[in-house]
Amino acid sequence: QVQLVESGGGLVQPGGSLRLSCAASGRTESNDAMGWFRQAPGRERELAARITWSRDGTISSTAYKDSVKGRFAISRDNAKNTVYLEMNSLTPEDTAVYYCAAKDRGGEYYTYWGQGTQVTVSS
Repeated sequence: QVQLVESGGGLVQPGGSLRLSCAASGRTESNDAMGWFRQAPGRERELAARITWSRDGTISSTAYKDSVKGRFAISRDNAKNTVYLEMNSLTPEDTAVYYCAAKDRGGEYYTYWGQGTQVTVSS
């Protein structure tokens, strides 16, 4: 089992920045990818960014939803088993509950999920 705990959400003005953190614990050696998903009221959950890594922790790839490219950056601290989502130039359309999720190596789906953290962009 893997446990994920998000932090860093809050209220920010349009144009502002936030950094979300997702700390993983448990059998993290089984994971090879993590994603940041978000769900706004009345909308489906969507994948905002994801990151993959090899067995030695070397980052293999990152990918972003088109609407956040150039504004969001996902990264991972291998030693801390923590994934970050740096969010810049935030707009009200970024308002959502943000969830981190982890995928097992060889798995097809994100199996482990955090509890979510609210991000609200408003003046």
